[in-house]
Amino acid sequence: MPLKIAVVVGSLRAESFNRKLAGALTRLPAASGHRFSFADIGALPLYNQDDDSDQPAAAKALKALVSSSDGVLFVTPEYNRSMPGVLKNAIDHGSRPYGESCWAGKPAGVIGTSPGKPATSMAQQHLRNVLAYLDMPTLGQPEAFVQWSDDLLAEDGSASQASAEFLNGWMEAFVDLVEVHVPGD
Repeated sequence: MPLKIAVVVGSLRAESFNRKLAGALTRLPAASGHRFSFADIGALPLYNQDDDSDQPAAAKALKALVSSSDGVLFVTPEYNRSMPGVLKNAIDHGSRPYGESCWAGKPAGVIGTSPGKPATSMAQQHLRNVLAYLDMPTLGQPEAFVQWSDDLLAEDGSASQASAEFLNGWMEAFVDLVEVHVPGD
């Protein structure tokens, strides 16, 4: 059965390594047949609790995308040893008002890339803490702290021969997690 996956990239930069990685993940064999929709978190204003009774259109769109999805793929860089503020802002919009979170129960995968050797390990740990509170079953193994290099992806944006097997294995595990949590199966 084709899965619907919301993709949330924690970077707004047009040439973001993580946006490129997210695109490559959606083209792997393990992703074949599934539908991936990228969330536009750059359109979100800063979260303000005063807006809970009438959320901004961009927040409503994010919540509708996530609510209609079977799972959520988070692909994030690491800024100052944590997740980027724009990603936390998106999470806050989706979780509010209290009791109306779009995240609750949605299986999640967390992955990211950065040029440094620890890659996005701290950002992923902080994000995992937040997702646990939001009641999102999150893929624990395998972890994927991907060090960016110019040969990580092929010229066409797909996973390179050197990275395809590892990334596809991670994607298979994520898809398996989502399938386990699809209602009615």
